[in-house]
Amino acid sequence: MVLPLWRYPVTAQVLIYSILFFALGITAGFLLKKKMEESKQQDIEGQRRKLLENALGEAAQIKKDAELQRKAESLQLRQDAEKEAQNLKVTLLKEEELLSQRIDQVGRKVELLDKREMDLLNKERLLSANQEQLAGRIKEIDTLVEEQRFKLEQISGISREEAMAKLTESIESEARMEAAKSIVRIENEMKIQADKKAKNILALAISRYAGDYVAEKTVSVVSLPNDEMKGRIIGREGRNIRAIEAATGIDIIIDDTPEAVILSGFNPVRREVARQALEQLIADGRIHPARIEEVVAKVEKELDTTMLESGEQATFDVGAHGVHHEIIMLLGRLRYRTSYGQNVLQHSLEVAFLCGIMAAELGLDVKQAKRAGLLHDIGKAVDHEVEGSHASIGANLAKKYGEPEVIVHAIAAHHEDVEPSSILDILVQSADALSGARPGARKEMLESYVKRLDDLEKIAMSFKGVEKSFAIQAGREIRIIVDSHDVTDTDACLLSKDIAKKVESDLTYPGQIRVTVIRETRSVEYAK
Repeated sequence: MVLPLWRYPVTAQVLIYSILFFALGITAGFLLKKKMEESKQQDIEGQRRKLLENALGEAAQIKKDAELQRKAESLQLRQDAEKEAQNLKVTLLKEEELLSQRIDQVGRKVELLDKREMDLLNKERLLSANQEQLAGRIKEIDTLVEEQRFKLEQISGISREEAMAKLTESIESEARMEAAKSIVRIENEMKIQADKKAKNILALAISRYAGDYVAEKTVSVVSLPNDEMKGRIIGREGRNIRAIEAATGIDIIIDDTPEAVILSGFNPVRREVARQALEQLIADGRIHPARIEEVVAKVEKELDTTMLESGEQATFDVGAHGVHHEIIMLLGRLRYRTSYGQNVLQHSLEVAFLCGIMAAELGLDVKQAKRAGLLHDIGKAVDHEVEGSHASIGANLAKKYGEPEVIVHAIAAHHEDVEPSSILDILVQSADALSGARPGARKEMLESYVKRLDDLEKIAMSFKGVEKSFAIQAGREIRIIVDSHDVTDTDACLLSKDIAKKVESDLTYPGQIRVTVIRETRSVEYAK
């Protein structure tokens, strides 16, 4: 039997109430949780439906946009296709028109060919008829010739054979006269051809060789790192500069030129020794008399070696073997010698090559010609130390050191100090003139060059009948235009000779100057 609650003890009552309240709490919590889950499930369902509706809307919009884009692309493709079709149609029309024109042209050409073929057939028929007529005429002529020959024999009283003999004799006499005239004409032509051949050989020699040249110098310039170095070069009371000048024989000029000193002297080898020694002293920094003498001695030895190497290289380039050691040293000295701006060693090499080229054209000994050309200016290496012309000095040196007599004579004769006696002498003269006289080989001061051209034109204008004069080809030619009314053709020849003589007597110039006199007559009328 269940007792009423109030009959239980208090502790039991409390326990029972606690259990009841706990059970009620659990039940209420379960119900509340279930209610909350149902509410949450409803919210999720609402969001799902909303997302689905949004997705469907976006899909519909995307589908609509895609449809519009497809239609736009389709329209563009259609327009492009129509445009391309239109262009193709125009192209086809043009090609059809061009083809039609070509067909018309071919048709006209065919008609023209047919017409020409008919013309050829007609001409061929006419030619056949003319040939038949010609054959008949030839027969008639032969008959007439026989009749005339028979009548001539009767009239002259001599037979055909006798007439032929007399005719042959007459023809032989005329032939001898013509032969004599031909011999004279051939001799004149041979002289002209020989002159042309000589000019061609000279032109060929010039065209097959070109040399490098340096400007002529009587001074050398040495660059300084700063202007303070000038004081060190002078030294205390000038002892350093006196020591350099005493050791080298070259004047040292120290002026207001910034960071530079000038070496002046006529001997190019001494000037080169002074230049190299001064550059080494400046680089070393120790400048005093004892050091100066030491460096100058060292540079002289080095320069001797350099000159020997240059001489050996020159003989090797030319192919001259067995040249004496002293001559090789003299060739090396020519490396530092210039003439009118032309390096003498380079000039000698050029003369050697020109001699070789011309000797090969003439069938002479090429090696001998090159050797003579290389050594022709050997005297210039010592002409400031020995009296006499460089040609005679060079010939004496060549003879002293065992060169063949033909080489010695070519050296002596290349400036006509002695009379030329062989073709080799003429070759060396010609090659020397070519090397020194051609434009660009030798250099002059600009002022003297311009003045020479001006004087050249003034000399030409001083003669009567000259209208204009022009110095051309760097002063190698003066071209003169004369008045055709005042100067005849004969006068023009005499005028060129007179102007040439005047130029030779009044001007100083390298090489030769060509004087060309131009006389022309012009007749002008106007058709109205």
